[in-house]
Amino acid sequence: MERHPASTSRGFTLMEVMITVAIIAILAAVAYPSYASYIRKAKRGTAQAALMDLASRQQTYLLDRRVYTNDPANLGFVTPGEIQGAYAISVVCNPADCLSGGFLATATPTGSQASSNELSMTIDHTGAKTPANTAGYWGK
Repeated sequence: MERHPASTSRGFTLMEVMITVAIIAILAAVAYPSYASYIRKAKRGTAQAALMDLASRQQTYLLDRRVYTNDPANLGFVTPGEIQGAYAISVVCNPADCLSGGFLATATPTGSQASSNELSMTIDHTGAKTPANTAGYWGK
C-alpha cells in the first residue's frame, strides 16, 4: 500500500480558516448595528400604529357611550405581540376630562427600547402627537 505525499492532501490550512473567520467577524461588526437600528425603528412604528388604533377606538367608544375610558380592555385593545416588552401602552383621562372629552394615550419604551434612548410617544383626543418635530417619530 502506497502513501500519498502530504502536498496532495486536500483541506484548509489554519491560516485560511482564521482569515475567513476574521472576514466574517468584520462583516458582522458592520451589519449588526444597522440590523439593531432597523429592529428599533420597526418596533417604534408598531407602537405608533398601536397608539393610532387606541385613539380610534377611544373615538368610537366616545360615540357609543358619550365618555372616554381609562381602561384599554374596555376598548377591546390588546398590545401587539411585536412590542410587548418593548413598549408599555397606557391611556389616561381624569374623571372630569373623561366626561368633557379628553384622553392621552402613551407608549413608554421599556427594555431594549428604553436602553437605546427611545422617546415616549403620545397622542391625545385632538390628534396632537409627541414628540413633535423629532426625526424618526410620527413620519418625520
